[in-house]
Amino acid sequence: MPKFLSDTSTSEVLVTGQLLKKIKMDRLQFNGDDPGAVLLGNFINYYEFHPPEERLKLLPSHLWETKGNEPYTCLDIGCNSGDLTSRVYECITNSFASGEASPSGSKNTCSMLGIDVDPVLIERAQEKNKYVGQITYKCVDFMDDNKSEVIRSHLANDDARFDVIFCFSVTMWIHLNHGDNGLNKFLREISEMSKMLVLEPQPWKCYKSAVKRLKRCNKSFPYFQKLSIRENVEEHIEQYLLETCNFHKVYESPDSKWGRKLMFFKGH
Repeated sequence: MPKFLSDTSTSEVLVTGQLLKKIKMDRLQFNGDDPGAVLLGNFINYYEFHPPEERLKLLPSHLWETKGNEPYTCLDIGCNSGDLTSRVYECITNSFASGEASPSGSKNTCSMLGIDVDPVLIERAQEKNKYVGQITYKCVDFMDDNKSEVIRSHLANDDARFDVIFCFSVTMWIHLNHGDNGLNKFLREISEMSKMLVLEPQPWKCYKSAVKRLKRCNKSFPYFQKLSIRENVEEHIEQYLLETCNFHKVYESPDSKWGRKLMFFKGH
């Protein structure tokens, strides 16, 4: 006969909770001696090999559109320790100050929420946050159904959308851990809660590199063998946003030093 919560002892509940927490934390750790062998993309030394400046070069200054003096709201999914988040914030606010992005005479402010699945990285981001009040960091798994309360609390009301959502090299980790359906669900959800999307999708060669790093530690991604979307993953992401999510592409950057491009999409 199954044991329901009502007749389960407190100690059993605590043990179960601790076990689930341990399982979750184990998924966040890198494997072996390789900081690059991670399941969720939560690299502890990410900005050592992907410095923020390289992405800032690819950001145009004219696409941050605002209305009147309303705050410009941004969500950065997979913010790591916040280095890039803060630099993007500076980029946008500098565009407002120079008049490149906002109407003449307006006094726009920028409000950013950075989220990451790794509590250690979020703690680092919070500790070195130079823009408390303008940038907030929260430990959130975007693929968790309970995410909405934390994310929505950053907006003026339940019907509001972010002006822009940034996804810098995030899609591969969603795909490897949640499969083809998970990737499509992710794309639908970010398009529903944003007016503009900035994506930096990883090409298929990055998938193969990530798989090799884990394989050396006798680990594997749960969905890799089941993926149908493979060599055409970048094209799939673009077509899905255009055809299913009813967005249109407004800008595509040149390739970065590590061979990835930024794609900008706006909703109709």
